[in-house]
Amino acid sequence: MNAQQLVDERGDLWLALAPLWLDREPSERAYAHMVEVVQRYDMTLKELEWMFRLEMAPVMSRHQLSIASEWRQFDDRKLMQQLVNHNMRLKGWRRKSWALFSGLTTMMVRHRLNALMSRVAVARGEQA
Repeated sequence: MNAQQLVDERGDLWLALAPLWLDREPSERAYAHMVEVVQRYDMTLKELEWMFRLEMAPVMSRHQLSIASEWRQFDDRKLMQQLVNHNMRLKGWRRKSWALFSGLTTMMVRHRLNALMSRVAVARGEQA
């Protein structure tokens, strides 16, 4: 898969979920937007969580650990470039090691991801 395919297939979803990593709790309006974007993708809740843990968390957790990082908003273009670069290399041992450490990289935003998953489940008429 090339970079443009990644952007086409995941870009909207990545950018919609990025606010989960900001320094403030997402508003109900922000969660509603995330649910709306997630609904466009044919992913189970489990697939959504693993996408979040493997495709996003390694990049986003670096922003959390960086002292110089911007926490009020992200530069979408720069963030997309970082996410694409990470995902182009996400194969073999890298994928396995990120799967192993994904609990640590998502720990700070786990409550927000759980809140999103509950909202998505409700929107789909599923049990959370």
